[in-house]
Amino acid sequence: MSEVLDTPEVRKIYIDARGPRFGAAITTTVLAIALVTQNELVLVAQGIVFLIGAIRGPQFTPYGLIYKNFIKPRLSKEAPTEDVRPPKFAQAVGFVFALVGSIGAFTGVDVLFTVATGFALAAAFLNSAFNYCLGCEMYLLIVRFTSK
Repeated sequence: MSEVLDTPEVRKIYIDARGPRFGAAITTTVLAIALVTQNELVLVAQGIVFLIGAIRGPQFTPYGLIYKNFIKPRLSKEAPTEDVRPPKFAQAVGFVFALVGSIGAFTGVDVLFTVATGFALAAAFLNSAFNYCLGCEMYLLIVRFTSK
């Protein structure tokens, strides 16, 4: 699928592919806490992390910085890399779910909070546990269908 992303007019930025998976593990924990405690402020905090990842890239989120400074130096030097655009898109999707969940929480529509947070949690868990990024796959499908 990577051939879909090979366009000469776009400057490519590559990141350590293990970083977003580490971030997804922390995100899974944070979203599980938000869901179990029904704490909208925890979801808002995670939404801010998603927003940073969507705008700057997952390597600039607090989780990415923890990975870069504390985890990566302890791993083997050869790291698989990936294009940053699919993970950035996935962060944007996560932000939308966090935003919708936060709106639900602050307007008293608890089911909206629960469903949106649950969807974000499921996606983060898939990435963390199985290295399957739903948002990344959505990005690749969108690029594939819009480039024809």
